[in-house]
Amino acid sequence: MTDIPDDIFTEPDDIDMDTLANLGPLTGMAGIWEGLRGTDVSPDASGAATTQFLERISLQPIDPQPNGPQLLYGLRYETHITKVGEIATFHGQVGYWLWEPATQMVIHTLTIPRAQVAIAGGYAAPDARQFTLHAERGSTGFGICSSPFLEAAFRTESFTISVTINDDGSWSYDEDTVMIVKGRSEPFHHRDRNTLTLIAPPTPNPSAPPRD
Repeated sequence: MTDIPDDIFTEPDDIDMDTLANLGPLTGMAGIWEGLRGTDVSPDASGAATTQFLERISLQPIDPQPNGPQLLYGLRYETHITKVGEIATFHGQVGYWLWEPATQMVIHTLTIPRAQVAIAGGYAAPDARQFTLHAERGSTGFGICSSPFLEAAFRTESFTISVTINDDGSWSYDEDTVMIVKGRSEPFHHRDRNTLTLIAPPTPNPSAPPRD
């Protein structure tokens, strides 16, 4: 919320409990998805490595989340990525995609098992089919927090993700994570891209009314 009211405790009394009907630009992302053509460009000892990957991501609606007068709708997600032809996890990620109708703000939270968390944010119209979110190291709003090792060896300066809802019902993302790698003078742009295709519809949030 940009304008904080004097009463920061009273919750709205007319909350629509149907999250799937109130996701704004996140509507096209609800469900279980699969991506078979992902590309990762990451730093390695020789400079950069390009990896093709397979991805499965579940995005399920949560109950509406009031913070006093603020109201958020969202999707809880879990991402599992493997290299083509391998079984071991290449990348895992959990978090939330959130939508605040009152301010038209989109928020993306992420946690990865390399001991790093981030919150990225941006604005989009309710019917937007493309939006971009950003986080900066050092920000107390939309920021990045890393373990001591990552902070010293692979310091993340910023994270940007752009999402596009495609006409065929799929959706795509393009991520740019700017890093300072120990011993190198120039920032490294760690890039990840994929297009996701729906394989199962979302399950309504627990308190949602029955849908026709």
